[in-house]
Amino acid sequence: MQTFVQTMVERLNVDDNSDRVSVVQYSRDPAVQFYLNTYSTKRDILGTIRGLRHKGGRPLNTGAALQYLRDNVFTASAGSRRQEGVPQLLILLSGGRSFDSVDAPASALKQMGVVTFAIGTRNTDPREMQKISHEPSYAISVSDFKDLPNVQQQLQSSVETVIVEAAPESPIAPVDSANKDIVFLLDDSDATRNGFPAMLAFVEKVVQKREIGENTDRVSVVQYSRDAEVSFYLNTYDTRDDVLDAVRGLRHRGGRTINTGAALQYVSDNVFTDSAGSRRRQGVPQMLVLLNGGRSNDNAQTPATALRDKGIIVLGIGAGRAAGAEMQNIVYNSSYAVSVSDFSDLPNLQEQLSSVMGTTGEQVTPLTPNVTVVRQEAGKDVVFLLDGSDGTRNEFPAMQTFVQTMVERLNVDDNSDRVSVVQYSRDPAVQFYLNTYSTKRDILGTIRGLRHKGGRPLNTGAALQYLRDNVFTASAGSRRQEGVPQLLILLSGGRSFDSVDAPASALKQMGVVTFAIGTRNTDPREMQKISHEPSYAISVSDFKDLPNVQQQFQSSVETVIVEAAPESPIAPGTLTNSDGNPF
Repeated sequence: MQTFVQTMVERLNVDDNSDRVSVVQYSRDPAVQFYLNTYSTKRDILGTIRGLRHKGGRPLNTGAALQYLRDNVFTASAGSRRQEGVPQLLILLSGGRSFDSVDAPASALKQMGVVTFAIGTRNTDPREMQKISHEPSYAISVSDFKDLPNVQQQLQSSVETVIVEAAPESPIAPVDSANKDIVFLLDDSDATRNGFPAMLAFVEKVVQKREIGENTDRVSVVQYSRDAEVSFYLNTYDTRDDVLDAVRGLRHRGGRTINTGAALQYVSDNVFTDSAGSRRRQGVPQMLVLLNGGRSNDNAQTPATALRDKGIIVLGIGAGRAAGAEMQNIVYNSSYAVSVSDFSDLPNLQEQLSSVMGTTGEQVTPLTPNVTVVRQEAGKDVVFLLDGSDGTRNEFPAMQTFVQTMVERLNVDDNSDRVSVVQYSRDPAVQFYLNTYSTKRDILGTIRGLRHKGGRPLNTGAALQYLRDNVFTASAGSRRQEGVPQLLILLSGGRSFDSVDAPASALKQMGVVTFAIGTRNTDPREMQKISHEPSYAISVSDFKDLPNVQQQFQSSVETVIVEAAPESPIAPGTLTNSDGNPF
């Protein structure tokens, strides 16, 4: 554990006071080794870590330790810069189940804006670790702490890429909480061309009922498809008439790709900011109203979580093919996501949305529109890609058991979920396609009867390309074009002899979400390249340790919401440009 912390600290920028570090040990009670403002040089911190002595004691009260951190370490007097908006990170290493409850103190840390990563051993409760973590994917499991080097790069990458803005306690005098900063995020891709006038009319009617001004309500509009573009900021106009004129003058831009995740991130970074007119730090409620007409090509979950962490209330209205599950994952909570048959139904929501905007903070009224709801059929297409090379011969039964356990949790018999298994070494070999079996019994029977393929070298890149061309296809049973989420679960026991870059990128562009589980013999960076995002790459000592990450992994798969972007059935030549010529 000491070595792990030393390695993490080596990567930080302490000497210039950019980063600060504290270490706390705990058992029955917590003991601070040093606070965030105790040392100002990396040399002093590393020297103290090397000299730490094991505390000892029982029982293990993780809940009390978390509460202690909240009250005594993440404070200004102890060196925390939370009130200045500096991100607050907590990395917990726990070797057992807590004897007290972690629920309330873990929730209190989240409400403070502290982002927690939890690393537990086989003796911890995975669900407890997930409760403590900022989100389930930030909980990592190892067999024991001697295996920490296997997850070091994975955690380092996650810590370096996570974007969290702690909500500072504002020294500015409170303002009238009846005022709002309202940002409209409008999907102006090709999918909304016909509905765009209705979207603008909707925004107009909302604005007409608000008091617009520098010290009352402020409004911004952002349009997006592949990229986001600000139509006007929160501080661009300070009268209602000016805002209405700007809205009426908006033009549909078009674009085939819908990147809702990138748009949410853009709004977070560029619109809900002081320079753009946001009064978030002054305590003015922040609202984002998303109008969306199609499924996103990128991951919207992470930026949506970041918006919630900043205290921004997100309301989502999806039309037509907008993904209901995806929208629910974006909004403040699931009751603020609404689906309408098309944007002409927006007037039915007008009064209710006005009511929602009339409330403040946590007291937002759920939307319950009496309109036609477009329900997204549940289900997913799941492909398992198993390393069958010579190096995994002894561990193959553990891989089979892992896949069986995953399949047991799927809904196959009602044709909601479909499963395929592919083994590979030098070349890939399909064990069965997504449309080979329609019952869980047949799938499980085939998995139990699998034989290790063998062979060398390990060509993971070729296997990924094979899946793209031959398995994630309609003829093989993939329902990608129907908008059914496509998941790939890779179990790899070694470094690839060929490049994975291009085929991994091609799968991502298709909307396939890849989880990669590797052993000590794999290259962690390679696994992260293959995965949909770095946190979807998991490391174990060897495949016999898969039971230690099974629950963590199952939770990640069940909670991830990904909607594949369907290929348009429009015939070639029927789309025209502004000159009337076909594309």
